[in-house]
Amino acid sequence: MSTRRPPRLLSILLLFVALLGAQDPARYRKQVDALLEAGEANPPRKNAILFVGSSIFRLWTNLPDQMAPLPVINRAFGGSQTPDILYYMDKLVLPLEPKIIVYYCGSNDVNAGRDAKTIFENFRIFAERVHTALPETRIFYVSINRAPDKRNRWDVVDQANAQAREYCAQAPRLGFIDVNPALFQPDGEPRMDLYLSDKLHFKPPAYDAFTAIIKPILEAAWQGKKP
Repeated sequence: MSTRRPPRLLSILLLFVALLGAQDPARYRKQVDALLEAGEANPPRKNAILFVGSSIFRLWTNLPDQMAPLPVINRAFGGSQTPDILYYMDKLVLPLEPKIIVYYCGSNDVNAGRDAKTIFENFRIFAERVHTALPETRIFYVSINRAPDKRNRWDVVDQANAQAREYCAQAPRLGFIDVNPALFQPDGEPRMDLYLSDKLHFKPPAYDAFTAIIKPILEAAWQGKKP
């Protein structure tokens, strides 16, 4: 798979295509405005580690403590799909000039019926736009969770993750973090003890497991080591 950056016009056209058929991103304006207002009251530092995406990250309430002393900012907003992240990234992502971005989005796309190729392409567009503005920023894609509520669409989850993994393996400044192994028992069944009653969102022990996987990778990246 080629990792060459497409011409700017092509990127714009791809973004337009990605947004077609998506729900109106304005439905999240209150959440986004709240994040921006919080940033105005307590300006986040630039060149930090930015977590962005949907509610799996938004509900990680003790993220700063678990990632300490790494400087992290959480700008995820609940319910968001990959077109929403693209729509708001000029406000939520690029102005912070993060040194590292940790990206989790796609769960809600799967539930909305979006196919794996589109989910991956939206991530690729995100990465291209980040690296056009911030060429040195590292981006880590965190695997879409194979949550019990998506069991009948695990094939889509697996395909999107596989495409992202391949892309990240061949592109500089990108990395793939697979958290799914921590969510399953040896017999291949989900660890239901980690999930809330909706069989999608997580209890605190799941975030402990995520920390054990993600934090060492970010510590190495923060020190300038390759993923």
